[in-house]
Amino acid sequence: MKNKITYFLFLLVLLASCKEDNQKRIAENAKDTQKKELIFANIKKGWDFYDEPINEATEESVKIWSDLRAFMQELGQKPKKTIGAFQQKAAAISKKAMALNNNIPELFNKPQIKSRVSVLITKVRLFDMYIHLDNIPDKKVVQLVGEINKELATLQRQMDILTEKSKIPVEEGEDEMRKMLLDSARAIPNNPMMPNQTVIPASTRAIINPNDARVE
Repeated sequence: MKNKITYFLFLLVLLASCKEDNQKRIAENAKDTQKKELIFANIKKGWDFYDEPINEATEESVKIWSDLRAFMQELGQKPKKTIGAFQQKAAAISKKAMALNNNIPELFNKPQIKSRVSVLITKVRLFDMYIHLDNIPDKKVVQLVGEINKELATLQRQMDILTEKSKIPVEEGEDEMRKMLLDSARAIPNNPMMPNQTVIPASTRAIINPNDARVE
């Protein structure tokens, strides 16, 4: 009889322990779900990319840079339903950003543009990396959205500068003058040779006396 009572008490304790663990697990799952929902809400709210050219001049420039146009179009397609959809979109944006280095139009194939593209790509790749972490730092992700917008605007302003410079008319003959000056500069040796006495024949050096009077 005593053994039955002991067994019954042990069973009660075991059931109570399992119930407590189950309740704790349910509470932790609910807390984790709530956290993920909050992260999703913050990212959805902060996902606000500048997907339009900053002015008419840039809009015309974007037309000749197909990869930049494709990148901005990708930015304009905002996911809606799940964090997984946002992660997939981030990966697509990163892929489009990487393509910006491949076919830069001649007008923009300049060091100042390439440096801005490099910074933009770095920001986008960081954004893609952070949103794919198991514990997503939503504040950092939203911060990078702002930084990407800033770099994109800076890139477009630099494009505007180059576009405006390309519209300045070149005066007649200016290109030819520049070419002539460049050719002249190349023709002048860096180290002009000074007269060297050693190149004068020995027979001639022998009869030349610097003290002799010279006939003008």
